[in-house]
Amino acid sequence: MPHVRGEVATSAGVTSFVTAGDEPREGEPSVVLLPGTNMNAALCLPLVGALARGRRVTVLDLPGQPGLSACGRPRVRRMAWYGQWLGEVLESASPGPAVVVGHSLGGAVALACGSPQIVGRVLLSSAGVIRLRVPVPLLAATIPWLVRPSVARSVALLGHMAAPGAGGVPGHLSTWMDLVARSCRTSLAPPPLSASLLEQRRAVPTLVITGRFDPFLPPHVLGPAARHLLGAEFRVVEGAGHLLLDEASDAVLAMAEGFCAAVARG
Repeated sequence: MPHVRGEVATSAGVTSFVTAGDEPREGEPSVVLLPGTNMNAALCLPLVGALARGRRVTVLDLPGQPGLSACGRPRVRRMAWYGQWLGEVLESASPGPAVVVGHSLGGAVALACGSPQIVGRVLLSSAGVIRLRVPVPLLAATIPWLVRPSVARSVALLGHMAAPGAGGVPGHLSTWMDLVARSCRTSLAPPPLSASLLEQRRAVPTLVITGRFDPFLPPHVLGPAARHLLGAEFRVVEGAGHLLLDEASDAVLAMAEGFCAAVARG
């Protein structure tokens, strides 16, 4: 896939990004993709390649997450820190109007940022709207994964995040999560953003998407909150859990493309 990898200096440290696709036409938004907790640009390349066939895409490695950006995390006001960081990166790495697509933690970061460059948000199983639930079986799989990592324990953990009977967890993802547990200190999900901040975000069109079997953000809880707090359009992907970028990349691609086209039409 033809692409360019670059780095930009920010108040959160050096940020790595990958850009693919043609320059946007005048007034057309580009896409900025924010991966979720423990993920990065390298794990999103299939979706980036598909999106880049129709528009310019920039995918960022979040600081404080496993990837090529700075590793530091703030002790307080984490989401305000991320919001400022994203505004700085947009100015340098993706100038012009942008639709920000964020998965999980990446969705909360998209909401935390009030940059005027953001003309739309697509939030995939997004944190920041409601408090994430952690079912007991998922917690029981998380502890062994952290204490004594292995590929088998990564598979067990990811299996609780994915839809039941959906074809299993991709091999590259279980190998990656094993490496993360051995090499990194995972971060916790952020709490919901304040109602007053979410009220401000209603000014920009938002599409919220979750999987039918998402254990953290079940549709019957996330949907009403997204509509009430953000005035967002809400959609559910059947046959998917929390790992939307891997479980339902075609559905995510189609919804994101349709949303970007609608934003471009105004």
